[in-house]
Amino acid sequence: MPAATQSPVVLLAVEEDDSAAWAAELEAAAAEQGLDMRLVRPGEAAPEAVEHMVFAGSGPVRDFTPYVGLRAIHSIWAGVEKVLAIPTLPADVPLCRMVEPGLRWGMTEYVVGHVLRRHLGVDGFLAGPEARWAEPVPPLARDRRVGVLGLGELGADAARALSALNFDVAGWSRSPRSIPGVACHCGEDGLAALLSRSEILVCLLPATPLTENLLNAGRLALLPRGAAIVNAGRGELIDDSALLAALDAGRVGHATLDVFRIEPLPTDHPYRAHPRVTVTPHVASATRPATAAPEIVSQIVRFQAGEPLRHVVDRRLGY
Repeated sequence: MPAATQSPVVLLAVEEDDSAAWAAELEAAAAEQGLDMRLVRPGEAAPEAVEHMVFAGSGPVRDFTPYVGLRAIHSIWAGVEKVLAIPTLPADVPLCRMVEPGLRWGMTEYVVGHVLRRHLGVDGFLAGPEARWAEPVPPLARDRRVGVLGLGELGADAARALSALNFDVAGWSRSPRSIPGVACHCGEDGLAALLSRSEILVCLLPATPLTENLLNAGRLALLPRGAAIVNAGRGELIDDSALLAALDAGRVGHATLDVFRIEPLPTDHPYRAHPRVTVTPHVASATRPATAAPEIVSQIVRFQAGEPLRHVVDRRLGY
């Protein structure tokens, strides 16, 4: 790959409605970090001159073929499965997934909020005139077992926050991890052990061939009866038919779902009207230009200095 130029051309390829905010934050971050770059939108520079692309899968670029001078693609999304599915994605150009504090903070706030909602039985107190006065007192957090599927940047932060609230937290990942205050499991045996103890299960895994339908009927049956699920990872993690059957049978007590195989979730989908399902519209977390732009600029600065890029996607694993 040729050496980096002094003032790299950076293409902003995000949705039009978001473009102004991203441009302002990227320019501010570049000034703060001393990066001399030329930020352009599609059509403002020859495609072959573009060295870095700030990319949204829902943005204007769908064909990478003209961008023969690309040095790196900086996805603004944490999940990259849709980016990897683009046929013209160049195999020899690093694809960097988004890791930034705003994503982490937002996800942890969502997870903690919904875990507390299930733990405290808040819905029972909001049932209007039908609510019983003698609702059972919830256990202390230290007596509530919470499991976190996925211990990457987002999952590890959520697990630490739940542990700090005194929940009995365990987590699972495909490879071994160590997080203070969290009982970490890995592998197939570890997955069964985690599920069997999780009264509240938080799902924060990415969508990969290995995680497709991870929560199938057999694994849902391992959960303690009446367990709650909070899925803010990817819709593909759950076998929808199996979850609906488990909810109808009372094996799963409640599911809070923020992500789905089809988005927006169709209005006639069974989840919409199910009394034991809470649907949220993919709002668990989002990439915010104010907190993400400094991370992108930092990546470009590293590249200009000849340092390795961070958070480069392993395309074999899908994350």
